[in-house]
Amino acid sequence: MTNVSPNPCVLIADDQPHILDALELLLRPEGFRVERADSPAMALAAVRASQFDAVLIDLNYARDTTSGQEGLDLLSAIKAVDAQVPVIVMTAWANVELAVEAMRRGARDFIQKPWENARLLTVLRTQIELQQTMRKAQRLEAENRILRGGKLPQLIATSPAMEGVLSTITRIAPSDANVLITGEHGTGKEVVAQTLHTLSARAQRTLVAVNTGALPEGTFESELFGHVRGAYTDARTERIGRFELADGGTLFLDEIANIPLRQQGTLLRVLETGEMERVGSSKTRKVDTRLLSATNANLRAEVEAGRFRGDLLFRLNTVEIHLPPLRERREDIPLLAAHFLSRYAERYRKQLGGFTPEAMGVLTQAAWPGNVRELEHTMERAVLMARGEKIEAVDLGLGVSRSSTQTLDEMSLESVESALIRKALTRAGGNVSQAAEALGLSRGALYRRMEKYGL
Repeated sequence: MTNVSPNPCVLIADDQPHILDALELLLRPEGFRVERADSPAMALAAVRASQFDAVLIDLNYARDTTSGQEGLDLLSAIKAVDAQVPVIVMTAWANVELAVEAMRRGARDFIQKPWENARLLTVLRTQIELQQTMRKAQRLEAENRILRGGKLPQLIATSPAMEGVLSTITRIAPSDANVLITGEHGTGKEVVAQTLHTLSARAQRTLVAVNTGALPEGTFESELFGHVRGAYTDARTERIGRFELADGGTLFLDEIANIPLRQQGTLLRVLETGEMERVGSSKTRKVDTRLLSATNANLRAEVEAGRFRGDLLFRLNTVEIHLPPLRERREDIPLLAAHFLSRYAERYRKQLGGFTPEAMGVLTQAAWPGNVRELEHTMERAVLMARGEKIEAVDLGLGVSRSSTQTLDEMSLESVESALIRKALTRAGGNVSQAAEALGLSRGALYRRMEKYGL
């Protein structure tokens, strides 16, 4: 972990001047700004006066005691002033009970004197980065709630791989251009569609989203264009289609590669003329709808194979936005994980203060065949499973267990199926069609299972 902002400020508190001198000599050349305190009262006053990126405190201040009580009381007082600041405690009189009590009161880590320079620096940098990530996620969430009355979707991306995506969204969102959003399953295509709509001139009108892959072929036209009463056997009432519902706004067609070839011509006509008829009606209706579509398939290859119309592709991709898989934007994983942690901790009313370094290491190194959607599902599970005040590696359910590895006999049918799908997706590089073929499933059947397991 190396993304600590430049010159983080650390408060060091100890009653022995030579200890403060040694810490300052260690930290300043490493780029830390240092403020000193030689008593609990002075340390508490400093925390009340300024915001620190981390606090490093001794547990013992009176020369005649080794109980650590002064430091524990200081720790509690600091957390009462700033519950988020990472506090690392130090003492030459380390014992298990004292360490457990310090962690219970909110300490992020425990360093024994005499310290190892490399470990102390690693602990500081790790805790500061985790805290900065959490604060950034909370700030983004707060900003998103404020912007447009809390309706702006949370497109969290700071990695180089996403710079082009964000730039394109900014430039084309205000237009009425049709946009094709491509990328592997779970990369966040719907969030991009929501962002494009929200930043457009149509933001005050409706965004209608349709998963075309889930529409039965027999009801496709009725779903998109509506029908009149009596149009077919079960048409007992008149129905307004999705194009009309999105009139003046935006229509988002997800999994557009799944539209049957014979019905692609009907969609093309609407895009070319802005005109449509409800099923069973001869009355032509005009619609003013901006179309956003998404797919994880290679539509150009589908055109060459004769499964997708080239003229329809031409109409869909006035602009194309390609979302990279999560494995190509690993710099975003800590921020995304912190964002989902904040969301689900609030939803499930759990007090969680971030991640252990081991947990963050597992998150940043995982394969993520299900991309951001899988990460979100993993974080929801981790929040529910967490036993302590921070997410541990075992809470993530990504192959780390508290005992030994789980045998097949011990796994449920759903666990086995989820694991097989995840492995197939990893081998296929996230290509759903290839994974479905390897598993002997139709693409639609695999999609349904991926939705079920959050992949």
